[in-house]
Amino acid sequence: MPKSKASRGILLTSNLPQLQNLIKRDPEGYKEEFLTQYNHYLSLLRLQQVSSVTSTSTSATTDKSNELFGDLITFISQCAQCYPTETKELPLQLKGLLLGSGSGSSSVESGQSVKGDLRKTVFKNLVMLRNKEIIDSIELLQTLLPLLPQAPSALRGVIRSTILTDIKTSNQKTKNHRLNRVVQSLLFGMVESGMGAEVIGDKGKGKGKEKGGEAMWAVMMVKELWKKSVWNDAKTVSIVALAAFHPNVKVQSAALHFFLGSDNEDADETDSDEENIREARRGVKKMEHRMEVGKSGRKKDRMLAQMKRETNKKRAKHAAGLGATPNFPALELLHDPQTFGEKLYDNLHKHDKIYSLDHKILIMQLLSRVMGTHKLCVLGFYSYIIKYLTYHQLQVTLILVSLAQSVHELTPPDVLTPVIRKLAQEFVHPGVGAEVIAAGLNAIREVCRRQPWCMEEDLLSDLIEYRKSKDKGVVTASRGLLQLFREVNPGMLKKRERGKAATMGLIGSQVLAYGHSKDAAEGIEGLELLDEHFAKLRKEANGGLTDEDNSDVDMDDEKGWEDWDRESDSESESEGWEDVSSGDEDIDISDSDEEDDKKRVKQEKKAAKKKSKRAKKGGKDEEDSDDESDEDEDMDDAKSVVSTATTAVSQDTKKLSLLAQQKILTPADFALLNELRLKAAKELAESGGGSGAKRKAAALELSKRHVDQDESERFLTESEILGPRKKVKATWEEKMELVKKGREGREKFGSLKGKKTKSTPSSSTNREKQRNKPLMMAVHSNKVMQKKKASLRDKQIKLRAAIDKQKKLKH
Repeated sequence: MPKSKASRGILLTSNLPQLQNLIKRDPEGYKEEFLTQYNHYLSLLRLQQVSSVTSTSTSATTDKSNELFGDLITFISQCAQCYPTETKELPLQLKGLLLGSGSGSSSVESGQSVKGDLRKTVFKNLVMLRNKEIIDSIELLQTLLPLLPQAPSALRGVIRSTILTDIKTSNQKTKNHRLNRVVQSLLFGMVESGMGAEVIGDKGKGKGKEKGGEAMWAVMMVKELWKKSVWNDAKTVSIVALAAFHPNVKVQSAALHFFLGSDNEDADETDSDEENIREARRGVKKMEHRMEVGKSGRKKDRMLAQMKRETNKKRAKHAAGLGATPNFPALELLHDPQTFGEKLYDNLHKHDKIYSLDHKILIMQLLSRVMGTHKLCVLGFYSYIIKYLTYHQLQVTLILVSLAQSVHELTPPDVLTPVIRKLAQEFVHPGVGAEVIAAGLNAIREVCRRQPWCMEEDLLSDLIEYRKSKDKGVVTASRGLLQLFREVNPGMLKKRERGKAATMGLIGSQVLAYGHSKDAAEGIEGLELLDEHFAKLRKEANGGLTDEDNSDVDMDDEKGWEDWDRESDSESESEGWEDVSSGDEDIDISDSDEEDDKKRVKQEKKAAKKKSKRAKKGGKDEEDSDDESDEDEDMDDAKSVVSTATTAVSQDTKKLSLLAQQKILTPADFALLNELRLKAAKELAESGGGSGAKRKAAALELSKRHVDQDESERFLTESEILGPRKKVKATWEEKMELVKKGREGREKFGSLKGKKTKSTPSSSTNREKQRNKPLMMAVHSNKVMQKKKASLRDKQIKLRAAIDKQKKLKH
């Protein structure tokens, strides 16, 4: 007998997964059953909102109703794609359940947000609606971002990974600018919401009482997206720049670490990754030992192979994470660096008493890097930092690094002169240790390298005298200061201290005064090396034949344009060259300067010939012959010198113009030019070019190394301020760390002797140990000494026993 429609509805009501399956197969046939469940869902939704306001229901009833309500939410979300009109209010209802009042639909009053497992169920169903494209990414992220600070720790990690994955997926093929603008506006609002609070600081009673968790999560999200190279624009940097002035010190610290590139969280993650890799290696070794000693089978072989694969994946992932670098340095993308630097200094000076020393040093480091990168002048920073320039100050090396990084060629020297005097008085005197003197001299050298005019002659002569010290670090620092002024301003040194090169004028003249800029560049240095290299390539291509007529024009175009965009950061989106018609008009390019030079030379030669003829005719007069001949000879010599010089200049101009004007120099050509200059400088230094050639080669080598230098290596470090030091004795912790590193990759304890040569693993026998024992140990062993000290009666007993034993063996 077939079941009635009513009985079918009763059966399907108790089995929601079965009804869900039937609805997906035939939505129109089961629409009535869906509407019944949907009305049940709406009634439970109203009860949930009322109960959240009144909170009068018992815990058992609440748990049972929450479980049923969660099942209905999952059912409605799964079937929402089949009935889009009936479920159009579902995303807003789920948003209201997650965020609480003010976020629900217009038809349903919103109460407090749900808690516990029900909140997790609502979150999963909302993400499922996004995966089914019922809602877009903007609607999902507008719900999840405000939810992130409110969620418990168990759910917070899932929400964070969901947000990052969705943004990364949306920007995978092309940049989703609309989504990025909306999310960045939300994050900007999260940071800006707590800007009006009072600054409590991280020192004293106010420590740990700050508010502003939303801003912290916003900064963390921006840092993750920046690290994954999803966001790398100026608006991303502006969000973190605003967070650098947040009243919450933790938010400030996170923003400062973002700009400095020395995130403690990244270091902790790196340490934890290394520890996980070591644990995985230990597990592999332990499994191999078990299989070697005990029974082995296919199951254990599969487990060992799986463990090795996981270990290799972790190692590869860790190596890839270490090599990742951001696309754009954040300091370069600051919108208004001068205002940003002034705000940093105001924040540092205003809250000096409530910030801890570590936090103040972070602000100093960021301010100094901004000043050095953008050539800013925040003059109050130097008067503020003077009070920290004492040798007994905690973390004084970081303060010295910040001081040196903030100086550049546009910093006024009169502001830095008191700072240099303070450094010399506090760090460089006989009353302190050698390490302190070396650090002070190195700091003074780095400041003077950026602004040489801040040094005084009397003070410089006193500092240079420390090159006669007995400590290696002090001598190196003092010699470095001396060598710096030999290069940049030898006029401030005494004649005996300038050195041979500076005295003979090989290095250069006086350094440019403050405010004066260098002359404009004339030509391209080393261009003749590139021309010779191309000529050599043409000669090899032509089989050794030279072709001077087309030497400057007909170069190997195909070879010259290979890898033309090397060392170029910009990526061309075009797939090839486009043919553009130039029209019927012919383009005539003439070198007017070269033609003028040629005409001038010809006219001067003609004038010289005419005057020489006149001088020959006038030689018939005997009275004035001597005077006129002398004048004519002087004029001929002068004209010949001028003609030769003009010809040489004309040739050089022709050479420069033909190569630089008739060939487009690509980034690959400039890279090749740098390599040729470095090669020529090294050859000159090896062939006896002197100290000047060696310094030039070293400078070119250093500039080549700085081409691929990342942001963290462009600035000073503590080691550069401390200088070379003697190797100190290792502590117990350092020794144990070395011991643990030495034990990696080998068997745990014991020797491998005897185990490698045997089929079954075992140690050596006692007989093998006695055979390999040193002779002096065997001679002085207890057994041999007892034989020597034995009495005659004992020897007779042992001899008789040995004779009896031999007789028994024969039988």
